[in-house]
Amino acid sequence: MADRYKILVADDDPDISDLIVSILSEDDHDVVTAFDGMEALSVAARENPDAVILDLNMPKCDGYEVIRVLRERADFRDTPIIVLTANANEGAAAKGFAGGADDFLVKPFAPSHLRARVKTWLLRRHAHENRP
Repeated sequence: MADRYKILVADDDPDISDLIVSILSEDDHDVVTAFDGMEALSVAARENPDAVILDLNMPKCDGYEVIRVLRERADFRDTPIIVLTANANEGAAAKGFAGGADDFLVKPFAPSHLRARVKTWLLRRHAHENRP
């Protein structure tokens, strides 16, 4: 991908966060991290990421609440939010999509799937922003 994008990774597990940062850095993205929901909201407001990868089960504020708050803000309505969670039940996915998530991946995940989905959502957002 020719463009360099900023991606927020919000996950309370430092090992998972480090893995995601490593994977996305291969595509030359700038990656910022947060380790709880409140920090995710703060980092998002400060860094204005092009996409968000978000765990659902985090301290201080869960991922569902992060999605809700971000989607209420005009500047985040079109920002791709990819849920990445160990919660594989159908209800979690349905609740995430209903709240405004764009995509849903279950841990453990294939790095190639994460990279492909991030690339797809970034390209869609970029194409949407550049429509006449």
